[in-house]
Amino acid sequence: MDFEVTEFQTELADGIRRLCEGVFPLESIRAAESTDRVVNRDGWRQLGEAGVFSLCLAEAAGGVGLGLAEAALVFEALGYALIPGPLVASHLAAGLIDGADDGTVVVGLVERPVAGAVGSATLPVIIEHLADLDVLLVLSEAGIERLDPRSLDATPLPRPMDPLTPVWSLPVLPAGEPVAGPDVAAWWRRDGAVLTAALQVGLAQWACDLAVEYAKGRVQFGRPIGGFQAVKHLCADMVVRAEVARCAVQAAAVTVDQPDVGDAEVAAAGAKLLADEAAVTNGRSSIQVHGGMGFTWEVPAHLAYKRARVLATQFGTADALADALADALAAG
Repeated sequence: MDFEVTEFQTELADGIRRLCEGVFPLESIRAAESTDRVVNRDGWRQLGEAGVFSLCLAEAAGGVGLGLAEAALVFEALGYALIPGPLVASHLAAGLIDGADDGTVVVGLVERPVAGAVGSATLPVIIEHLADLDVLLVLSEAGIERLDPRSLDATPLPRPMDPLTPVWSLPVLPAGEPVAGPDVAAWWRRDGAVLTAALQVGLAQWACDLAVEYAKGRVQFGRPIGGFQAVKHLCADMVVRAEVARCAVQAAAVTVDQPDVGDAEVAAAGAKLLADEAAVTNGRSSIQVHGGMGFTWEVPAHLAYKRARVLATQFGTADALADALADALAAG
């Protein structure tokens, strides 16, 4: 197994970063804050044309035919750009839902509550980006079902955690049309965890870069605040967290592509756990480096923190991932 990033992979990630800078500048993304529709349809189609959603789809099926290792690098770049929308769901749905691969159809994903689980009978189902969705897929142990999002009588929540991740509440999910079985659902959970972790790495790096840039330019007591030990240590810790999480995500992606060298499920769970921690903590630290300004709406530091908190609930929470890792270690 070769863990080195190849020249092709580097160029692929650089190309996506340039695309994001041109099509999704931060000011245009922020213009959609706290609205029901945040997906830039033209930009979404451009992502599809660039192969973002069809990277792992076989060439025979019209895809790019690459592996999860390349997809993880691309999704890190998407996370760094703070692009809103169901990126992971649309990527997973390529080849299953017509139009998902080229970005003409926006696909969302929600987990069906497990019958008998604590709170499953009382807590509502939360659906993200409902107004932007063309198709809603429901993930469960039985497989994957398809629903028409326009048929759902859901209630928009007025103050979502992330102003760029609008959410709706639904008391009960109706039955949908089965489109895939439990085997597909299982690998969606694994690959979805890795790709979501890659988004988190991008957020962690963005929060770090934002903090470092501010620390270099903000002068206090006649010198940049980045020269003070307390701020310097905060920024150094952010760099380390992002890099450790990046290594874990890339290792998990390579292990998924070559499962004979390790346990892909364990690697995915570990990567998601580390990436969630890196993104949430770096988001918090970036706000702290910005001082009193960091807590204002005008400074974008809060966007990384809030998005990280939302992504940390997807494809495994910290407790669930830690339990899965502990069980795997005990069994091994």
